[in-house]
Amino acid sequence: MASLFDVIIAGGGAAGLSLACHLINSLLRDCSILIVDKDDDDQINRNWGFWTNQPTLFDATVSRAWRQLHVVGEGFERTFDLEDYQYKLIRGPDFYRYALDTLRARSNVTFARGVVEKVEDVAGARNEARVVVNGQEHLGRWVFDSIMRAGALKRQSSPYRFLKMHFKGWEIETNDDVFNPNAATLFDFRTPAGCPSEVRAMRFFYVMPFMSRRALVEYVLFSPDVLRQDHYERALREHIEMMRGIRDYQIVFEENGCVPITDYPFVRRTGRRIMAIGAKGGQLKPSTGYSFMRVQQDSAAIVQSLLKRGHPFDVSYGASLFRLGDSVLLDIMLRRGDEIKPIFTAMFAKNPIQRIFRFLDETASPLDALGMIASLPPWQFVYSLGRVGAQAARTWTAQPHRMLAMLM
Repeated sequence: MASLFDVIIAGGGAAGLSLACHLINSLLRDCSILIVDKDDDDQINRNWGFWTNQPTLFDATVSRAWRQLHVVGEGFERTFDLEDYQYKLIRGPDFYRYALDTLRARSNVTFARGVVEKVEDVAGARNEARVVVNGQEHLGRWVFDSIMRAGALKRQSSPYRFLKMHFKGWEIETNDDVFNPNAATLFDFRTPAGCPSEVRAMRFFYVMPFMSRRALVEYVLFSPDVLRQDHYERALREHIEMMRGIRDYQIVFEENGCVPITDYPFVRRTGRRIMAIGAKGGQLKPSTGYSFMRVQQDSAAIVQSLLKRGHPFDVSYGASLFRLGDSVLLDIMLRRGDEIKPIFTAMFAKNPIQRIFRFLDETASPLDALGMIASLPPWQFVYSLGRVGAQAARTWTAQPHRMLAMLM
């Protein structure tokens, strides 16, 4: 007979483990939880950077926090004091170790290793869903699915925009004091001469200094395709040596990865008792690639919905204004990614950093949002807004259910 759990979480990545931790830190702490994932630690080597003015469940895993942010744009350079905000960095190994140790200490949390073959409603059962793992069936009163499967995004003839955020980073040690450990560089849009001019992508460097002689230097691009490894390595080398004047350094760690970026309207409720979370649930911000705090806020909202409504689906789907802004920025990135630099430069040059954070976090007031929009150069926005609007109109005519999903 199949085992029955209060909650089954398909996928033991950041989204799945975060939700489980939020559950055991709430009034639902005693519910039975099954977490299913395959033996795969590919995600452990990634880092998460994020800004916040609120505590999180994972503050114990923060390896470094900064109260200043440095931005270098076109003819612009500034160091911002973050006031009540902090920019924080969590290393993947620290997050996974802390989350897994916390959950394994609970007798009501069970882990299963294997390939998730099916996540589906149970025919004739109103209060259960089924997860099949390596041929074995598990039943859950609620199932949360974070596993992105091949073919989940229907790109053919799609009106939505699809890019990749791809990156490579080197953590380096230097022989001299060359970094300001009090300020992290969020954007440095200076492009080394050796970067191929045909790569018309949004690209920038960010630098997370741990000490005056140690920092993570990362090269990030938004474009339809990834590049050869030697491109990232040449760009990193030229940025470190030519832009920053650092000659003597050693690479002590490196990371690289690729994340799909899209304004595709992900469906949250995928069954009577099934909900998509994490990237599968649209919790990766399309215009920036940030996800960690969105996942934490979504996990907290799911728990509150379960407590107050008796189901997990009463969560924010984001205001249509912000989703429209994401689509417009993605359209610009897709067509002329190299023209994003003046937009981001204007954003930081003409707005308080706290307003920028609220806007990107989708918590800005209408007045804040109007102030942000008015500060940005209009020419690219007007053209891309027309394209996005025309595509939306065609989608409404052909697939009204998709537009309703976007406007919910």
